[in-house]
Amino acid sequence: MELRHLRYVLAVAEELHFTKAAEKLGIGQPPLSQQIKQVEEEIGTRLFRRETRSVNLTEAGHAFLPHARAAIHAAEQAKIEARRAGRGELGQLRIGFTGSASFNPLVTGIISRFRAANPGIKLNLVEQATTHLIRGLKEDMVDIAFLRATVEEQAAFRIESLPDEPMCVALPPDHPLNGRKSVSMAELASESFILYPRENGSLLYDSIIASCQKAGFSPKIVQEAPQMASSVNLVATGVGIALVPVSMKQLHSKGVVYMPLVKRAPTTPLQVAYKISNRVPMIARKFMEQVANYLAEQAAASRND
Repeated sequence: MELRHLRYVLAVAEELHFTKAAEKLGIGQPPLSQQIKQVEEEIGTRLFRRETRSVNLTEAGHAFLPHARAAIHAAEQAKIEARRAGRGELGQLRIGFTGSASFNPLVTGIISRFRAANPGIKLNLVEQATTHLIRGLKEDMVDIAFLRATVEEQAAFRIESLPDEPMCVALPPDHPLNGRKSVSMAELASESFILYPRENGSLLYDSIIASCQKAGFSPKIVQEAPQMASSVNLVATGVGIALVPVSMKQLHSKGVVYMPLVKRAPTTPLQVAYKISNRVPMIARKFMEQVANYLAEQAAASRND
C-alpha cells in the first residue's frame, strides 16, 4: 500500500462520492474505483458501502481513516524535517574546546548566539586538550573545536582564527610581586613555574618557553597541570606561579592574584577548526559562517569604541 492509496481513500471518505473524489484528485473515476478495490482486497475487508446513489464508510473504514491521516501527516512531516536538516536547521553539533577556551568571552558569545538562533540543533559540548581535539576532528568524534593548534596541525583543517589573547601571571597573594601594577617576564626568572604539558598542546607550551628565553632565562618547571584551571589551583597551594590567558581571571580563587605582563609578554592564539571534507555536516558549515560574522561584528565594535 502506497501513500497515494491512502489519499484516494481519504478523498472518497471526504466526498462520499467516487466521481467527485476523482475530480478532486485529478484522475478518472474508474481508475479510482479500481484503486480503492485493490486497497480493500489488500486489507481483507471493505472500507466503503456502495449504494446506488450513495457511498458510506463501513466500520472498518471509520477505523482506517485516523491511521491513514496520521500516516500522510507523518510523511509530510518527514519531508519537512529532512529539508530543515539539509539546511542545517536540525540535528546535533559536537563542539570541543580546551579548558582555557571556555573562559574566553568570544567563545561563549559565539556558542550562545548559535544556540539562540538555532533552537532545533542540539549542542554536545566536550572539554579536552588540544591534542585530543585534533584527534577527535580527524576521527569524526567532534565536528567543531576551539583549540590552540600549531601551523602544522592547522593544515588538516579549515580554520577561523580568533584574536590572540594576552597572558598574565597567576601568583599567590603573599608573593613579593603582588601589589605591582605590572610585571615583566625578566622579573620571573627565579620563579618556579607550573606549566601546561606539551603533549596536551605544544603551541601554548612552546610560546611560554620562548617568551622566557627572550627575557633571558629558561623557566624552572616544578609541576605540570593537565588543565589551565588545575594550574591556577596549584598556584593557590603555593607550588609555583603560572602564565595563563587573561580570560582565566574569571576563575576566582582566594589563593590567587592575576597580574598583567609587560615587555615580551607572551600571547596565546585560539582557533576554531573543522575538518576539510565533503562529509562535514551542513550544521558545522553554518556554525563556521556564524563564527566569521560574529568576529567581524566584534572587530567593528572595537574600532568604533
